[in-house]
Amino acid sequence: MYHILVIDDEKAILDVIKIVLSRAGFKVEIALEGQEGIQKFNSGRFDLVITDILMPGLNGRDVVDHIHNSDRPCTPIIGISATPWLFENIQFDAVFTKPFPFEDLVNSIRHLSMQVD
Repeated sequence: MYHILVIDDEKAILDVIKIVLSRAGFKVEIALEGQEGIQKFNSGRFDLVITDILMPGLNGRDVVDHIHNSDRPCTPIIGISATPWLFENIQFDAVFTKPFPFEDLVNSIRHLSMQVD
């Protein structure tokens, strides 16, 4: 089963994304901020990470930098944000501006999972 880590400081967004992705057949873990996300990434085995960019403390850019410098630097990362200008100069495999259609997110995950297999 495809294992996804979702990091966002908005609990309501995390809950909705977890429900949608779980119903689509993915195993989903959530983290309420960047530091928790990095800790979960380090201790787990995730096939893909979805992260918000603008979060207090460690932000999405910090999460991306950590993953790219980890022992799993090729882990696909999807960026989500209500501030799309913050996507610039960050290496994401896909990006979504909030709000976005969840069907598009699911399709993007499926597309990225086929590229890795």
